[in-house]
Amino acid sequence: MDLISEVIRTVRVGSAGARVIRNPASAGLRFAAFDGSGFHIITRGTCWLIGHDEPVALRPGDIVLTSSGAEHGLSPVPRALADIPLFEPGADLPVSEPASFEFLCGAYRLDHGTAPQYLRALPDLIALSPDYDRHPELRSLIDLLVADVAADRPGSGATRRALLDLVLVQVLRQWHERDGSAGWPAVADPGIAAALREIHENPHRPWTVGRLSEVAGLPRTAFSRLFTTAVGRPPMSYLTGWRLARAARLLRETDASLASIAPKVGYSTEFAFSAAFRREYGVSPGRFRTAPPTLTGADVR
Repeated sequence: MDLISEVIRTVRVGSAGARVIRNPASAGLRFAAFDGSGFHIITRGTCWLIGHDEPVALRPGDIVLTSSGAEHGLSPVPRALADIPLFEPGADLPVSEPASFEFLCGAYRLDHGTAPQYLRALPDLIALSPDYDRHPELRSLIDLLVADVAADRPGSGATRRALLDLVLVQVLRQWHERDGSAGWPAVADPGIAAALREIHENPHRPWTVGRLSEVAGLPRTAFSRLFTTAVGRPPMSYLTGWRLARAARLLRETDASLASIAPKVGYSTEFAFSAAFRREYGVSPGRFRTAPPTLTGADVR
């Protein structure tokens, strides 16, 4: 299973947007935590990534991935996160003052549900210095996205989302290349990896903890403990989240009826599927499908 492709399909059920932000203030900008994922790409000047660990120096071309919407800040100088002014989504920042740095901000906001577990298994904040000589396609994509944001032309709603997807794919590839991992970020145990693969590829099967432990080749108690430690959620909780994330994609991307979606994601009846979906996403499947959220560039965190 290509997990990066699955991540992109999952975040697509939310809203996506991008904007270029110029920082005119000496104090920088702080971004509140949100449900979703995003990235910043430094285009001009230098600054510091401020989180809850040590500040990280950033220069033009560097990328910050906020894998699961963690609170963070960008500042011209190192300082405490609490001392950085909060950025208000939709705010018009002054353009007359000289900008100490400039960056492209892209975000996927999930108004229902949370970031995919794959992203939540990554560090909250990842700073990358891509090798653009080895990966010129990433530079081209960034340039295209900057140009698309600058000129709001017909079709931008489609091109912007596609470019955001492509940039996120490249950023995740860069992370895996640097981190030396090709699959699930936190899973080294081959048994847990085998169980995850079965969940991802066959969510419709009537899985139980016992059946998944057999796939993993581990005793049930040991499997539950190792799975929860590696993935961050118990096996059945993770299975439910994966099933409903796939259902959310089917609701947004197809015209399939609820009755036909239910068995594809492991539910025997439309009623059981609808009840589980409402518990996970806070709305009914029908409402989720007919009222997709929207996000403009001005609303990007």
